[in-house]
Amino acid sequence: MSRLCEGRVVIVTGSGRGIGREHALMLAEHGAKVVVNDLGGERDGSGADQTPAQSVVEEILAMGGEAVVNGDDVSSWEGAQRMINTAIESFGDLHAVVNNAGILRDRMLVNMTEAEWDAVIAVHLKGTFAPARWAAAYWREKAKAGEPVDARIINTTSVSGIYGNVGQTNYGAAKAGIASFTIIASRELARYGVTVNAVAPAALTRMTEDLGMGQLPEEEKERMSPRWIAPIVTWLASEQSRPVTGRVFEASGRVFAVAEGWHRGPTAEPVDDPTVLGPIVKDLVTRARLNSGMDGSDLDGGWKESGE
Repeated sequence: MSRLCEGRVVIVTGSGRGIGREHALMLAEHGAKVVVNDLGGERDGSGADQTPAQSVVEEILAMGGEAVVNGDDVSSWEGAQRMINTAIESFGDLHAVVNNAGILRDRMLVNMTEAEWDAVIAVHLKGTFAPARWAAAYWREKAKAGEPVDARIINTTSVSGIYGNVGQTNYGAAKAGIASFTIIASRELARYGVTVNAVAPAALTRMTEDLGMGQLPEEEKERMSPRWIAPIVTWLASEQSRPVTGRVFEASGRVFAVAEGWHRGPTAEPVDDPTVLGPIVKDLVTRARLNSGMDGSDLDGGWKESGE
């Protein structure tokens, strides 16, 4: 088997368990030197334990690969910088950052607390920004010094963010932000030899087992194994993915697709009188494509008369 990531140095955040663990193991199988980052917290982000990350490192070493543990908090500015430095100091370079770490604190909007909002935004959104920012600065300096750069940032968004899911205004907002961050960063960093893409995974992990997935039949559980996400992340981390940037890929054992972002829909001539807008808005909304549901198909957002 050809090894896609031979000699490439890759950081995977939140890789002590679940989807991140599968990323780290497959990247190592394909020759990458892996920084296994994991704070080791609970599903809601509380606590810390380096045992899961150390276990993944030991698995990689046992297969003849190279890996080190990093236990920094992805949402910490200084911690993110230390994480990037861990890769460079341990392996002499950095080629890809996989921003995978995440937590859940699901709640309906009317019951959500400030702490539940802040925690999810911090881990997902700042926890994507901070490692990406320090990695980008490293690659920019290399490019300005005339050194070759062929680098990758691979973010983790979600169908909850790009399509919308009830009970996840905090998580969905963070994940939608990550999708936009991906597109904008891809345009900014192209000049330095860096591509930026995102993956929207669906898998049965400790994050999702009590959201109905834990009750699936065994055959469906296999289709929702986190191992189905790792191939696209491994490919995106490789040199082969150089032509692709600014895209979001849906990945699971059920579907593999590229998501299409916001586009301008039906248009009308601008007006400066709000009293005439009713029929115009009705026409625009009626002609517009409906918002997507979680499965990617049309769901809602149409014009609804009173009582419908």
